[in-house]
Amino acid sequence: MTDATLVAVPLTAAAFRPFGDVVQATGAPDLMINGGRCGRYNDLARLSFGTGQAGISIFRSDAVPVPHRLEMIERHPIGSQAFMPMTDAPYLVVVAEDVEGRPGPLHAFMAAPSQGVNYLAGTWHAPLLALRDGAVFAVVDRIGPGDNLQEFTLPDPVTILAPDGA
Repeated sequence: MTDATLVAVPLTAAAFRPFGDVVQATGAPDLMINGGRCGRYNDLARLSFGTGQAGISIFRSDAVPVPHRLEMIERHPIGSQAFMPMTDAPYLVVVAEDVEGRPGPLHAFMAAPSQGVNYLAGTWHAPLLALRDGAVFAVVDRIGPGDNLQEFTLPDPVTILAPDGA
């Protein structure tokens, strides 16, 4: 059996909303601070940490090849997880809604280097899919007791393609 194929589309806040939040500075800032030199964009993600607390970690990732054969996805049932790129490199985001404890149809997005993502608690998503070696991300997620990681092996792997020109 051949893999199903999914072409990533550009990441937009509207398309990603069922799965989480796109975190980026767009439009006018909510507040000007630091003597008018700095625009502050407030409360850009629906963060949740259950009984844990927020933690900030740094992830450095090797690149995945594109096309990418996706065989496993994961979710964090107790808390959200946000990825903020710290290097100038796009990355792939693959998500699925939860359908009775299993992932539903997959959706693939190409995130620009200026876009972070916040996965809502319980959202199925691919592990980090960096497109350049040494890509660095700040990650804000739940630190605390309990099992906040569930992995699911896809019965039929899916090949993820980048959009044309990416």
